[in-house]
Amino acid sequence: MVPLAALSGVGLVQAMPALPGSRAWGAWLALLVIGLVLAAWTGVRRRGGWFAWALLAALAGFVLTAVRADLRMAEVLPAELEGQVMRLTGRVASLPQRTLGLGGIEGWRFVLEVDVAASQARAPPRVLLSCFQMPAVPRAGERWQLEAKLRRPHGLMNPHGFDQALWMLEQDLPAAGGCRAKAQQRLGEGAWSVDALRQSLRDAIDRRLGETRDRRGAGVLAALSLGDQGAVSAADWSLYRDTGVSHLLSVSGLHVTMFAWLAGAAAAWAWRRCPRLCLRWPAPRAAMWIGAAAAVLYAVFSGWGVPAQRTAGLLTLLALLRQAGARWPWPMSLCAAAAAVCAADPWALTQAGFWLSFCAVALLMAADLQTGSGWRGALRTAWRTQWLVTLGLAPLTLLLFQQLSIVGLLANAVAIPLVSYVITPLAMLGAGFAPLWTLGAWLVAGLNALLEAMRALPLAVWHLPWAPGWAQALGLAGGVALAMPWPWRLRIGGLALCLPMLWPAVERPVPGHVELWLPDVGQGGATLVRTHRHAMVFDAGPRWGPGSDAAQRVLLPLLRGLGERRLDLLMVSHEDQDHAGGAASLLRAMPVARRLGAVPGGEACRRGQRWEWDGVRFEVLWPIDAAAAEAVTTAASSKLRKPNARSCVLRVEAAGRRVLLTGDIESPQEAHLVRDAAEHDELAAEVLAVPHHGSRTSSSLAFVNAVAPRVAVVQSGHLNRFGHPKPDIVARYLQAGAALLNTAECGAWRWRSDRDEPAPSGCERLRRRRYWLSPAGMSSPEIAGDDVAEATAVPPQ
Repeated sequence: MVPLAALSGVGLVQAMPALPGSRAWGAWLALLVIGLVLAAWTGVRRRGGWFAWALLAALAGFVLTAVRADLRMAEVLPAELEGQVMRLTGRVASLPQRTLGLGGIEGWRFVLEVDVAASQARAPPRVLLSCFQMPAVPRAGERWQLEAKLRRPHGLMNPHGFDQALWMLEQDLPAAGGCRAKAQQRLGEGAWSVDALRQSLRDAIDRRLGETRDRRGAGVLAALSLGDQGAVSAADWSLYRDTGVSHLLSVSGLHVTMFAWLAGAAAAWAWRRCPRLCLRWPAPRAAMWIGAAAAVLYAVFSGWGVPAQRTAGLLTLLALLRQAGARWPWPMSLCAAAAAVCAADPWALTQAGFWLSFCAVALLMAADLQTGSGWRGALRTAWRTQWLVTLGLAPLTLLLFQQLSIVGLLANAVAIPLVSYVITPLAMLGAGFAPLWTLGAWLVAGLNALLEAMRALPLAVWHLPWAPGWAQALGLAGGVALAMPWPWRLRIGGLALCLPMLWPAVERPVPGHVELWLPDVGQGGATLVRTHRHAMVFDAGPRWGPGSDAAQRVLLPLLRGLGERRLDLLMVSHEDQDHAGGAASLLRAMPVARRLGAVPGGEACRRGQRWEWDGVRFEVLWPIDAAAAEAVTTAASSKLRKPNARSCVLRVEAAGRRVLLTGDIESPQEAHLVRDAAEHDELAAEVLAVPHHGSRTSSSLAFVNAVAPRVAVVQSGHLNRFGHPKPDIVARYLQAGAALLNTAECGAWRWRSDRDEPAPSGCERLRRRRYWLSPAGMSSPEIAGDDVAEATAVPPQ
């Protein structure tokens, strides 16, 4: 009860839209003292003592978390320093991760621990940097002097999407930025550190496996031995996630326990060889504490992830209980370990790994599986354990990731023993005998081939729409009922509880109405339009680098979460990569009935194209066809050859309410539209996707007045190097009476023609209010393409 109360206090802070503030610290501390006195008094009188201690624990969890959060938020880069170039001197405090920019330019992403005294004034203590064209490969522990344009923690904000700002807060990274290519200088080796030791081991793995060119195997071995998950490529993570084995490819509780058991067994063997040591301290107790200490050291060496924290904390707690002769029930021990993890890292409670890790252990402890005799009994127990964890965690996996691997049970049956009992020991022991790494890489290659074959099977991965909260709660309870060794009647009841989560009712617009989504894709354009039975994507967002684009990270999760399994139309306005970059990924991942515009194999857009879906009318307003183009003046014809000038313009009309999607058209095209539509009022629209991200080349005064939008939405990257939207363009829309929204500050924006709501109510940032999401907006190191482009002279992302 007391540990659960403490966890509830921590969770309450993480759900708050704003922190109490430092002025309230005195009041909170006074309440803590009063609570402590009350708990002690009730404990002495033995009346309601447990309730008082639980209340005190909840208050302590709340106050301590709020204070730590306030201190950490105080370190965040001041808003007035965003976008400024600062000179930084410091030590590389993480294992640098190789990354590729547009054009395949190699770069490195790492944490710089800033020497504040040797850096520019007001420099943050730690910075996450993305640096390209570095004069040498950075290594953990080295000292560097760099010039970087800094930004506050921030990420794309889309429904159920990854929260980059929260991740940076948890990692204690108050700023991010991109380096200037010509201002990077290596100053020399730094002092000894754990990260430098991890770097040496990773270099040894790369040298050994570089001879065989097995980068995939090297990445997995580095992840298993060092906790270096960034060494595994995004494509491989996708493979492991789709086949349900991603939990094995990071340092997990099983790996930490195995290392502790090996260290304890070796210590017991050596201890028994010395009678004097045995007389001072029994060998079993010595082995127990040496194993627990080894678990903590390995957890720290491997990056101190949540599963490693949980296991090291639980092993230490069990050792303390055994040393004291106390025997706690397993729920109390598990809750105490969870409280200890959150005491060390209050933001662990917001991570998917925390819930998956502790829920898996809780299921195994609750089931109390008994190991059978002989190898058949052991095999049967292993199979039951895998079945229990896979089935019991399936609803939680769906809740966290909106997908479920159907082949996961079979894949784990092979991967768990291979990774846990063969590849992981080889990854660890390779530090002493390097040829073992080669053997481990061969096994990783064989495992990857098997997993790729499994993923290619029909329905290998099941993507489900987002379910309402009540369905998620029933599904979690049903998963537990299905997994427990209870009578079959109860298990069938558990399956019934899962049905609303497995087959949720998909919310769609009613006939005659339309739903519009303008997701947050950074500096680029993408729109999702849904009617009662149809869906289309207008523009597919930017491409940020090899294997990374807006379709993979934003559009596909959004489409699947909304229950869309196919597209009736993919329409790309023009071929610029900030609008067409995700088209190929969409075509690979989802059936597309029709292609229009700058899509491979697509039909060209032409003025006058019309269609109707479910009572909603669609019409292409631009570009004009070839015959009409001959009538345009020579000057205008030359401008039509520009990609922006050929942008498709689409009008959507539902129940008398219009939406205008404009791509990157510029002033000459706007003038043609205004002149052609003057007599029929064709351009008037309630919602306008602002042309060309708010550039001065577009949004002419005549066009803005002709459209007269109630809501104008800009899709741009925060602090983008183009300065979009331009201040005078913003003023123009405001003077025209439009509510102007920018996805950089609003996040994804949703609008429905059957509702009349204030424009800001559709903003994802407004719906997902948390204290770490600054209203001023921040910027993401993932979308550091503007800095990359500035440093490397490649096209902007």
